[in-house]
Amino acid sequence: MIAEEFSRRDALGLAELVKRREIKPIELVEEAVRRIEALNPALNAVVLKLYDLARGMAESPLPDGAFQGIPFVMKDLATQWQGVPTRNTCRYFPDVAAAQDSDISSRLRQAGFILVGKSNSPENGWALSTEPALYGVTRNPWNDQVVPGGSSGGSAVAVASGMVPLADASDGAGSIRVPAANNGLIGLKPSRGRVTLGPDQVDYWYGGAVFLCVSRSVRDTAAYLDAVCGAWPGEPYALAKPDRPYLSLAATPPARLRVGFTTTSPGGGPVHPEVKAAVEATARLCEGLGHAVEEKPLALDFAAAFTNYVRVTAVQTAAGFDAVAAAVGRPATPADVEPTTWAIIARGRSISGPDHAIHVETMRRHGKAIVGQLAPYDVYLTPTLPQPSRPLGWYDMSETDIDRYNATKMMPDCAFTAPFNISGQPAMSVPMHWTPDGLPVGVQLVGRIGDEATLIQLAAQLEQAAPWGHRRPPVSL
Repeated sequence: MIAEEFSRRDALGLAELVKRREIKPIELVEEAVRRIEALNPALNAVVLKLYDLARGMAESPLPDGAFQGIPFVMKDLATQWQGVPTRNTCRYFPDVAAAQDSDISSRLRQAGFILVGKSNSPENGWALSTEPALYGVTRNPWNDQVVPGGSSGGSAVAVASGMVPLADASDGAGSIRVPAANNGLIGLKPSRGRVTLGPDQVDYWYGGAVFLCVSRSVRDTAAYLDAVCGAWPGEPYALAKPDRPYLSLAATPPARLRVGFTTTSPGGGPVHPEVKAAVEATARLCEGLGHAVEEKPLALDFAAAFTNYVRVTAVQTAAGFDAVAAAVGRPATPADVEPTTWAIIARGRSISGPDHAIHVETMRRHGKAIVGQLAPYDVYLTPTLPQPSRPLGWYDMSETDIDRYNATKMMPDCAFTAPFNISGQPAMSVPMHWTPDGLPVGVQLVGRIGDEATLIQLAAQLEQAAPWGHRRPPVSL
């Protein structure tokens, strides 16, 4: 019965069984362990197994939160869970247990989550696949020869394959939305300032990098956002909490929306016919649901905007590596990281302070222009990716030329996602289409800054009109 319910229900549905005492948290943990042990040898989504920790949590009193007793995995990047190491999937970072929780982790504990493992990611997060030298390749459960997405690829595979019902994720250029699209999941990148990075960090890529989750249902994502949202007073982009819980909004159809859409890449590159079909069908569906829909390309010199954004993030990446040198006992060297990571660090170190200030201001100008163009729309539809999942090896981090890597690999595939890291707007990938050979295709919904609510409402309406929850990949339980 537990295995059947685990497969059939989303995270909130399982938590309801726990609250009714029909299932015990330890039973959910043991089922997650069974699934990880069965599926992970083929998929390599979970790279640090924390079964004893999870069992201890499950057998102890748990807070009566929305996700009471739910096993989940946390991405091995940035977020700290007390007593568990975070290595950023990089051999340079020490295998040392975190001394304290990130605020996100504290809020997840209060929501009732139980940590069963850490998930794989590309080294330091700068890839749209998950094939790190430290932990090896994570494979897509829909097709093991294509990428699972990145940087939250391990989390997405763990959810899509049924190891856990929900997982931690983060996004600096598409790293929640891309793996969600590659795995047929929901992936919401919240607005800049919606979720705190505290206590140790106030800012991450000037608000370009944000944290949330990947899930199978809109209501799980909404409830997760309820659990972790909120910034501390004085943080630079802090947004006020909404008057109503996001979960209640997910059950409320939106008013008539003004919806813009495009299938034209702001990067100027090609868009696959299956991807175009997905966006156009979603636009028609929105129209059929009573919304006002019009086509409107995004006018943006994306090459210039993305190149500038990479300069900004490279400086902070270099600073991040330099900041841990004292703890490691020496500065990072090329032998400690993959070639692409070293190229990013070297680029960051080469940029002067005055130039960095100019790059940050330029990024903010690009963001202002994007927000201004989309101001007439409540929601803006785009592809999440310009094509279905790439073959494994496409985002090869043995590339030593960071300009070539970004120009040929990252930039074409980030053209629909990275603009909204630059602008700070919320953006959400929803699984609206499958190719004839069975690969999921995500459609991106973009909202106004601070308006995750409308995205959640429209996504829930689309989920009801074109259900996707019954779909499971070939490698899954």
